[in-house]
Amino acid sequence: MPFPTILSVLDLDRENRDLQMAVDLAIEAKSHLSVLVVGLASPPPIGSYAAVISDPWMEERQEDVNRLLHRVEETKLFLKGADLSAEVSSAYAEVVWANEVIGRYTRYADLAVVGPCLLKGELARPALNGALFESARPVLVIPENSRLTLRPKTVLLAWDSRREAARAAREALDVMMTAENVHVTLVDPDAAPEANGAEPGADIALYLARHGIKVKVDQLPGVGWTVSAVLQRHALNIGADMIVMGAYGHSRMRERVFGGVTRTMIEEAKVPLFMAH
Repeated sequence: MPFPTILSVLDLDRENRDLQMAVDLAIEAKSHLSVLVVGLASPPPIGSYAAVISDPWMEERQEDVNRLLHRVEETKLFLKGADLSAEVSSAYAEVVWANEVIGRYTRYADLAVVGPCLLKGELARPALNGALFESARPVLVIPENSRLTLRPKTVLLAWDSRREAARAAREALDVMMTAENVHVTLVDPDAAPEANGAEPGADIALYLARHGIKVKVDQLPGVGWTVSAVLQRHALNIGADMIVMGAYGHSRMRERVFGGVTRTMIEEAKVPLFMAH
């Protein structure tokens, strides 16, 4: 089992599409499913925590907690009908701390799953930031209307020879080993020794081949397109079921900000993204 424990992050939305996707994925992978339901605490009515706390605000927070508890019970009831090992946890987190809270839970899973419903809500950014940057675990981002599987036939590995890409490739080895084709894809590669090397893509292709993976190296020109646009277009052209890539970002005080390519790939994803930092 490549992913003995899969974590699904849910918000308080009562739609169960993300949960059903996680169940299907866990059953396919014969994994234990850990579900984390997160409620974001209502911010105070004024900009300082030192100010007087109003009764309406306290009532709103209590309503949030009640919704969270109700959502947890609904989730447990939903999972009773599924043929798998599963558990449900919950967290009521201040927005500023949500990244770290989600990251802590993700550390005890092998893969975190972020579904299309969550991607539309206010929890999307804390969930992605926390799972990717605070847990040292890979994340599977599932866009709308995509085919969900951990056994894709065709995988696009976005490669730039950096640490994050290498981490993603290593975490996705079990996924790529079951694929029929893996396309190591470089956009405008730099053949300098300190960049992609004399034969861009050759080193990672050899590494993957030693794991029994069928590899093809695709060196693509940007020709005025952004890197994300080239990767998305190539994924469509080769019929990729999944894109494996490193997640890049930098810190601003207490929050993480995604790099341009990472952010755009998530926003414009057409197939599942397997990402690692």
